[in-house]
Amino acid sequence: MNSDHDHSAALLEQVNQAINENIPLRIQGGNSKAMLGRPVAGEVLDTRAHRGIVSYDPTELVLTARAGTPLTEIEAALDARGQRLPFEPPHFGDGATLGGAIASGLSGPRRPWSGSARDHVLGTRVITGHGQLLRFGGEVMKNVAGYDLSRLLAGSFGCLGLLTEVSLKVLPKPRTCVSLRLDMDAATALCELAEWGQQPLPISAACHDGDALHLRLEGGEGSVKSACQRLGGEPVDSSYWTRLRELRLPFFAGEQPLWRLSVPNDTPPLEIPGQQLLDWAGAQRWLLSDAPAEDIRHAVSAVGGHATCYGQHDMPFQPLPPLLLRYHQSLKKQLDPQRIFNPGRLYAEV
Repeated sequence: MNSDHDHSAALLEQVNQAINENIPLRIQGGNSKAMLGRPVAGEVLDTRAHRGIVSYDPTELVLTARAGTPLTEIEAALDARGQRLPFEPPHFGDGATLGGAIASGLSGPRRPWSGSARDHVLGTRVITGHGQLLRFGGEVMKNVAGYDLSRLLAGSFGCLGLLTEVSLKVLPKPRTCVSLRLDMDAATALCELAEWGQQPLPISAACHDGDALHLRLEGGEGSVKSACQRLGGEPVDSSYWTRLRELRLPFFAGEQPLWRLSVPNDTPPLEIPGQQLLDWAGAQRWLLSDAPAEDIRHAVSAVGGHATCYGQHDMPFQPLPPLLLRYHQSLKKQLDPQRIFNPGRLYAEV
């Protein structure tokens, strides 16, 4: 595969210099997830030169690539072999990289049925705040050494260390894919989805965008055809799911602050001022609202969920309970004792 773009030595040198001079680093690849998290003051550490697919074994369903590798390059390589990233990571820009996809831990419309980004991480190489390049996990599911720490880096927004390489589990693309539009309101859609969830239907995406319920069915030709006949509705273009994943549906053109709400999927429509779009069969809700952050978070917490603000905000992520915050601080102290990596990106105290 590609060995010309191994810049791990240069990255390690930059990290060690930052440690020695006590200079914080702002890690970025394509910078496509810049709207997420708190602003970070620090010297930019750009991962994009450290790129390339290190190994890819389609028969073992495992791909390993460097952090700066563009997602488009990885998806093209997988597509050529009839495979894909199961968690459907959002790009949010042309320059999105693998490192950014894993560090942000974001997953697309298939998440409830195929699992999250974290679920598909087999192993990582990471530069720690001690100035060491370490390997965690492996390239097969049965290798569990350091496995949890490897997954812990998914969604850590670079606060625990610098990802330099990631091994991922990949999956074959389905033989058949059909998207449907069914006219019904959001409350009815949530009831129907709860019922369908108990049945062997090949649903791989479900979104109510305020006007209608959209479903994606994936699998064998027979099961998809049977499900289409049973569910009814009208076929629609499957590009709908890419536009949803990339937040490009008309809903997202609103000028109010955008919130991502994570709630139990059987939660009824939430009484919060603004417009809502239901994704992940109701488990993820997008909200456009001018309501105060405290009011939004109170309403979401009351049903057992949490809320994240997309865009500049003093506290974009749900505030942590004191005990959980101490765990975060302890982990940060162990892996990044001098607070070199993305200090304050997740929480001011981390």
